[in-house]
Parts: sequence; structure tokens; C-alpha cells
Amino acid sequence: MRHAGSSVGRRAAAVLTALAIVGVATGSAEASPAVTEPPRSGRSAPEIFSGDVEDFYVAPDPLPAGRPGELIRIQEVSEASGRVTLRIMYHSRDAQDRDRAVTGIVTYPTTPAPKRGWPVISTAHGTTGLASQCAPSRFGGEAPGWGVDGVWVMTDYIGLGPVGELHPYLSKTAEGNAVIDAVRAVRRLPDAHAGKRWVSIGHSQGGHGAMAAAELAHEYAPELKLVGTVALAPGAMFDRVYGGIDPIVTTILTLMGLYARPSEHPEIDATDYVTPAAHQVASSVVEAGCLDEITAALIPVALAGAFTADPRTTEPARSIILANDVGNVAVKKVPLFLASGTLDDRVVIDRVRDLFDRLCANGQVTEFVVVEGADHGSVIPLTSAQVTDFLEDRFARREPVDSCPPGE
Repeated sequence: MRHAGSSVGRRAAAVLTALAIVGVATGSAEASPAVTEPPRSGRSAPEIFSGDVEDFYVAPDPLPAGRPGELIRIQEVSEASGRVTLRIMYHSRDAQDRDRAVTGIVTYPTTPAPKRGWPVISTAHGTTGLASQCAPSRFGGEAPGWGVDGVWVMTDYIGLGPVGELHPYLSKTAEGNAVIDAVRAVRRLPDAHAGKRWVSIGHSQGGHGAMAAAELAHEYAPELKLVGTVALAPGAMFDRVYGGIDPIVTTILTLMGLYARPSEHPEIDATDYVTPAAHQVASSVVEAGCLDEITAALIPVALAGAFTADPRTTEPARSIILANDVGNVAVKKVPLFLASGTLDDRVVIDRVRDLFDRLCANGQVTEFVVVEGADHGSVIPLTSAQVTDFLEDRFARREPVDSCPPGE
């Protein structure tokens, strides 16, 4: 890469900054008893794992049979300030309807729960990488609460926890099912007292994951009651490229998806789409690194030209990419809170404005907040109070705000 004083160097530095990892904000909470799902007869109780953290992520082989959301193992992380935090491994289903082990983190209160149990706040996290070492639950800490009392859970997504697997990046099914099954999983923790009512929330990739979960929830988990969705600067509108550094950003994200996609779509061969130079770099870094390392390695690749056939416009990759987009259907009776910052150069404001237009055209009740001067990271703290209010209103069954023009 040329030195930082050159125009290419300055653009590369800007992209690297734009793609820096943004941590998920957490909130405060309190909690206690509720209606939980008992273990089904004939199913063994989850393993209380006492080994080290690295071994926790080695999934049983063969994987024991289990329904989506059934727990495989749990590991205590901490207990402080009236809350318990656990690592969990649970069953979910991937895009080929295969049983998969998924990991995550859950935090629940030790105080008495409401009569119908604590509401569940299920978070879809932003991009961290594609391989096991990048799973957020590895690093301890509480699951995000977003300022709402309840049971908090954050999945690592399918493929991002167990050792030896690879996360199919921006897969609607891999994200959405994992977010939903995390709710089922915490309802099988008797001490969590988790109820049926839940919200789906996320930022960046997690905004895509939260919307994916909302769109899949009614059919996939009809026994649960989704009451609201929050998407902050969500990845969406995959058929479009915008100005500024968006062509570089989207090329890097497309490469990540392309090299992870064969776990769901074995018909995809990355070498059909990328240059030999791009393949040499991308094929190794997506497994060896996390977001910082992936970004640093792929910036020069993107600047040099990564594709011989752009997967966003070339079949069969194009159809697969578009099938994993969100916002093409309305989730009835489940309001959406959508937010974006005017200075976001990772998920640019025009991308989110176009998503909002798509949502309104499809009849999705959407509260859309544009934050002047916010970038990709600061949109989280700058909307935190509004997010908390939105979530509390959903649990209190108050009327939602709809920013869509009348008649749409």
C-alpha cells in the first residue's frame, strides 16, 4: 500500500477507520421469575461446562439431537449487581435446515420476575469476523440490555462460535434463526424466568440480523411473541453501491460473504468471481483474522480491483445475495425503529433512506430517526434514550410512531 500521504493511502486510512469494530452498547436492568420452557421428556439436561473457555467452543462430535433452542451446554461467566451472566451453546437450524450448535452470552436478573416472566432482549451483534476466535461471547461481559429490565441475550450467529466453522456472513437464515433460537434457549434456563415476549435489536450487521429475525419469527417460532424490532445503521439494499468510500466498503463486505457462503451454498466457488491476487489474500485472512485484520488485508485488494466477475451482478451469487436482503416484506403488528447518522461512511445515510422507502412501500410500520452529525459508531449512544423508550413502549403495548407518509 502507498504511504499515507498519497491519495490512495488517505482513502485506505478512511476505509480502515470506517470499518473499525464498534462495540454494542449495553443498558441497565433488573429482573426475576417467569414462565420458562421445561426440558422435554427424553431430552438430557444441558452440560454444566467446567472446562476452560477455549474448550467450551469445541462442539460435541457428533452433535446430540436437539430441537431449535434446546441447550447443549452452559458455563458461568460472572454474578454481580443482581445479575448472572452465562455462556450458552444451543441448537439452531441453518439455511439448509441442518442442526447446528450456536454459542452466545446471556445475562439475567436474580430479583423476582413479573408474573408472566421477564421480557427478552435478543441482540444481533455487529461485524466481528467470520471464525470462532471472533465470537463476542468469548470475551465475557454482560449481554446488552439497551436500558430495559429483562433477560438479555446475544448470539454469536451460526458458524461464528464452534471451532472449525465459518460464519456465512450476512446470511438471513444464519443470523435470524440464531437470534430467535437464543430466545428459546434462555426460556430453558429455569433461573432466568424468561417470558414469551421479546424484541430483536442490532446495529450494522446486527441491524440486518435483527430485521432478519423479525421477518422469520412468525413462521419459525410462532410460540414466541415478538413485539418490536430495532435496526441501527443496518446492512441492507445489497443491490446498490453509493458514493464516497462505499464502493471499497461494499467490496470488502462482499468478499467476506463470498468466502463464507460455501458453508450454505456449496455451488459457490469464489475463484469464479475474484482475481488470483484477491483470492490469495481473502482465502486465508477470513479464517485467520477478525475484523481489524480482515479489513487491513482487504483494503489494498479492494483498491486494486477484486473481481473478475462482480458477484453482486453475476449469477448465481447475485440471486443468493439478494435473497438474503431484508426489508422486502412487512412484519405485521411488529413496529420497527430504524436509525442512521448523516456522517456514517460505513452504512451511508442514503442506503438507510432507500431502505426506509422500501419498508414504507411494503407497509412496514417504521419510526425513522436521522441523527445529524452521527457516524457509524456514535449513532448508538446518540439514539440510546430513544431506543430504550421504543422498547419500553412495545412492552407496555403503547401505540407506535409511524414515520411513513400516509397512504404508504
